Amino acid sequence: MGRLFAFLGGQLAAFFIQVFQMFCYGVQCVTEMRHLYLYRHQIMGQCYAVGVGSLPLVCLISAFSGMAVAIQTAYQMEAYVPDYMVGALMVRSVILVLSPILLGLVLAGRVGAGIASELGTMKVSEQVDALTSMAVDPVGYLMLPRMLAGAIMLPVLVIYSFLVANICGFGMSMIKMAITPTELVKGMKLYFEVYDVFVGLVKSVVYGGLLTFMGSYMGLCTAGGAQGVGRAATAAVVISSALVLILDYFLTHALLY
Repeated sequence: MGRLFAFLGGQLAAFFIQVFQMFCYGVQCVTEMRHLYLYRHQIMGQCYAVGVGSLPLVCLISAFSGMAVAIQTAYQMEAYVPDYMVGALMVRSVILVLSPILLGLVLAGRVGAGIASELGTMKVSEQVDALTSMAVDPVGYLMLPRMLAGAIMLPVLVIYSFLVANICGFGMSMIKMAITPTELVKGMKLYFEVYDVFVGLVKSVVYGGLLTFMGSYMGLCTAGGAQGVGRAATAAVVISSALVLILDYFLTHALLY
């Protein structure tokens, strides 16, 4: 029993130490924003990598998820509600839940793991130490541009995903379920609220900054050579995905109720 409590105590202590380290890195990022102009080129490059580099994947996922939502909504609701409600339910579900969460989870794998691997390789090959020896802050030079790029570009990707998902969903509704465009547009206009778009964008800003921050943090804390890089990439994806789902509850509760 004593060993069990010692093990649990050690794990709990390690957890709080890691949370404290994350907090310290976050504070450093905030303080480094006073030098934002110096990192403008890095920020632009990371915005291109996070945003433009993710467009094909976002387009593919959004198209099929929009069609799936349209089919499922029509199948479940056709016996209870008018046809125009398909458009209303599809638009609200996509902008509030599907686009922010789905892109957050997908980009946690594509962007978060990539950042963790890149910075982890720099860490184990002592490139980060070389930056420090040249009086360059690794947090400001490496972490801040990536975190800002995620917070800026994920809302753009969410808007793009919203448009693609709804266009494909509308097309599938008209082809497979014989719902007229007039009915779809009627439902969309009847129940569409600008505040829903605001909520979806707020979620995407939080998720974008979170997954890039976690990828950067795990990369900069990498140790143990190639195996450590692999562990850092895996941890970045797992922690980011879990936090996206957890924060979705709190953000939804805070913004909608």
